[in-house]
Amino acid sequence: MQKTCAYCKVGFDITDRESGMYEKVGIEVPDICVPCRWKHHFAFWPFGKFRAGTSSLSGEKFITVLPENPRYPIYTAKEWWSDAWDPMSYGQDYDSSRPFFEQLKELQEKVPRPHQMGTNSVGCEWADDAWDSKNCYLSRSIARSENLLYGYRAMDCKDSADISHVFTLDQCYDCGYCFNSYSLLFSRNCRDCIESAFLFDCRNCQHCFMSWNLRGKSYCIENIQYTKEEYEEKMKGINLGSHVQLEKYKKQYAELLKSNAVHRENFNIKTTNSTGTYMSNCNNCTNVFCWEESENCTNCLRGLKTKDAIDLTGCWTLENSGNNSCCTNGYQLKYSIWCDGARYSEYCDQCLEVDYCFGCVGLRKKKYSILNKEYTKEEYEALKEKIIADMKVRGEYGKFPPYSLGLCPYNLSTAAVYFPEVTKEYIAERGGYWEEGEGKKVEGIPTSELPDLVTNADPSLPKQALICPVTGWRYNIAETELQFLRRKNIALPRVHFDVRTKERLLPMSQTKGEQYSCTYCAKEVVAYYPKSWGYQKIACIDCYQREIS
Repeated sequence: MQKTCAYCKVGFDITDRESGMYEKVGIEVPDICVPCRWKHHFAFWPFGKFRAGTSSLSGEKFITVLPENPRYPIYTAKEWWSDAWDPMSYGQDYDSSRPFFEQLKELQEKVPRPHQMGTNSVGCEWADDAWDSKNCYLSRSIARSENLLYGYRAMDCKDSADISHVFTLDQCYDCGYCFNSYSLLFSRNCRDCIESAFLFDCRNCQHCFMSWNLRGKSYCIENIQYTKEEYEEKMKGINLGSHVQLEKYKKQYAELLKSNAVHRENFNIKTTNSTGTYMSNCNNCTNVFCWEESENCTNCLRGLKTKDAIDLTGCWTLENSGNNSCCTNGYQLKYSIWCDGARYSEYCDQCLEVDYCFGCVGLRKKKYSILNKEYTKEEYEALKEKIIADMKVRGEYGKFPPYSLGLCPYNLSTAAVYFPEVTKEYIAERGGYWEEGEGKKVEGIPTSELPDLVTNADPSLPKQALICPVTGWRYNIAETELQFLRRKNIALPRVHFDVRTKERLLPMSQTKGEQYSCTYCAKEVVAYYPKSWGYQKIACIDCYQREIS
């Protein structure tokens, strides 16, 4: 089936696999292309700026990434989970003379939201989407982690800083898509590495520097083997605590990735019969990215432990579901956002452990509810059928909630991390939100005035505001961060931590395949590296496994 995207006007195909999955899950065939679906979904996931706020219920102060002028009340997470309010008290009758999305938006603007996502964390006041974690600062989307600074999608990590999309790291800095490593610095796509820096696609390596595609090596610099004594002597001349030297090494590393490193056509691990990249332990997944431990998924971006699903972003542990964003532990869930444990439900927002709900916001442990009003099973089914019929007449049903129901400005959402090219005009045409620049001078010290050597940093530095040369935003070097950098002898960062995070995520945010010829056998392959990156050595999986692994 060929269609033209209602958003970007580009033609796209609905494959037989997609048609079968839409029928199995029970959702309408979308009228927008996959990238536009993902942009739309991620626009409902606040990335935000960490800011101070106050509870709409008690006036208690908190730190949140939700917008400064939200359309909805914000309670502290503790208040939101308490019995101090009842989401059913906001229930409203359905009005068949008005668009359903208009009524859902009215409900959404009355029901409070928690100031931060996540539960069972301690000392994570300056964090968001933190689960079972302790003492994490300015970190997002983390689980079972401790003492993190500027972490993003980090699981089972501790005592590390500036890490993104990582698992089980300790004492690491500036790492992306790295696993099971200790004291690994400035590295990408590595596993089981110790006391090393500037590694790319290395496994089981120790005491290596500026190297790529190594397996089980020690004491290597630029892939040249040295003795322990030779290696240690050469490393004496390398000072990562100097900003000037560190920038030189970063440029050298970038050039090595272009000219020397061999890049797999995809970074799928223990994955079969699947297309996409950055998958692990997946089977029969098509057009899926940054996904783990899943089966029979299609058009999914960033999630895990899901089966028989299509058109998902930021979802965990869903089954037989489709067209959802940021939902977990659900079954037969459709067109919903931020729900956990929801089943047989549609168009729900931040509902927990609900069954058979339609168009509800903030409900917990409820059944047969529509617009936060409870009905008998028979009343629910009749009214739901009526609403769906009305929505189909208006062209609403089967569409994801419109941008006008978004929780934050697009340019402060996770969508802007994955799709930064989207313009303010594009979002405005679709009724979404955009944060304008503050238009005022921000006081602080230009980072160009920071000392070259981290050892020369003044102890009072954490009390000084710095101005990011990229965004113009104000930030600071935290006391614990300065201690970490001094201990590791790493130069002071010169740009805002969100800029650093987005740069690290860039390789993991590529979803458009490019045609390349395998550097070994010349076979044509699809790889997820923009041509503009200049990578010269792309290998098909067979050749990569033979030559590298």
